Amino acid sequence: MKKAHVDEFFRRLAQVNPAPETELIYHNPFTLLVAVVLSAQATDVGVNKATPALFAAADTPEKMMRLGETKIRNYIKTIGLFNTKARNVAALSRILVETHGSQVPEDRAALEALPGVGRKTANVVLNSAFGHPTIAVDTHIFRVGNRTGLAPGKTPLAVELGLEKAVPENWKQHAHHWLILHGRYVCKARTPECSACRVAEFCTYKAKTTAARDGAAKPARKTTAAKTKPVTAARKRKPAAAAGVKKRPTNGGKAAR
Repeated sequence: MKKAHVDEFFRRLAQVNPAPETELIYHNPFTLLVAVVLSAQATDVGVNKATPALFAAADTPEKMMRLGETKIRNYIKTIGLFNTKARNVAALSRILVETHGSQVPEDRAALEALPGVGRKTANVVLNSAFGHPTIAVDTHIFRVGNRTGLAPGKTPLAVELGLEKAVPENWKQHAHHWLILHGRYVCKARTPECSACRVAEFCTYKAKTTAARDGAAKPARKTTAAKTKPVTAARKRKPAAAAGVKKRPTNGGKAAR
């Protein structure tokens, strides 16, 4: 994608949503960290159904540590991989208390050293909690980066590095949220709504959909006339003998001996 197009790409996304935010529910850096850890291989909607009760019970590392793994598990059992996630949340809470003064560190390496925290989670926390211009590449951003031609790459890290290079500095602060929301609601995985896309003209995706805005988008495809077989006259039935059917005997109903 050309540099001028990239700038206009983000300008248009900013027109729709000038100050995008994460859709995860959180109250402070710690609850954001926990929510992002819980969101791995799960939807934000599913996480948001479980976390209000959890955060009402424990919204600091000390409270979460006292709550313990078993009770944490009971709060998040509707989320996939809840056993592992409960163990990670309990463990990272203890580390924050014992090593970081009960504070979420504003440092990528320190964040990634916590149980259940990878590069993507660290980027989300650094961006949403501390205002760093980081870009966390999830499945939506990975798709948008490749599909649009904005930052093609075979791995999430490759796409992240491509975006860091391609996105102008004045758009980097909110680039992560613009892209993830665009991928979640417009540039969908199975059926992208290209007809409703404000940046479609800059996108290099060849199989753009063509349906009307108020209808279900379908990939454009060539249509061919259906082939029909010529109608022919009905064939005459073969005589019984010719068809291999034996005739009934005519001598009083008994077969000749």
